[in-house]
Amino acid sequence: MNDGWDPGAPGILRLPSGRLVRGRGLRRPLPEGPEPGFALYLLGREPAPADWEFRWLRWPDFRLPADRRACAAALREAWERAGRERVEVACGGGYGRTGTALACLAVLDGVPAREAVGYVREHYARRAVETPWQRRFVTRFNP
Repeated sequence: MNDGWDPGAPGILRLPSGRLVRGRGLRRPLPEGPEPGFALYLLGREPAPADWEFRWLRWPDFRLPADRRACAAALREAWERAGRERVEVACGGGYGRTGTALACLAVLDGVPAREAVGYVREHYARRAVETPWQRRFVTRFNP
């Protein structure tokens, strides 16, 4: 799959490199338009099957990932794949865990870690990265 996301579609974050990633909340209906080629799901329990390839990270609501090494590897995979296919990052609501992961993708893309939360709040959602420990996770994220 070489077709990317529509940059004007809801939930699309454009990283400085031009990569596009869709963030969303899984409690809301699937948006209209193309499906992801790959998704990273950040949930406390395993998600339902999907019609596309996905990776699940155990990440309880309002908390941090259970396995930080697996999280770093999954984020790196999502960032790399976003250069050539449609990648989606999602949690239940689409703000806390999703925003945290998107901010880490911004760090991988070259945004300084101390600026990544602000970048995602400006370009994705003002509510992104909901807790102080999620903000700290981003500022300490070392790819």
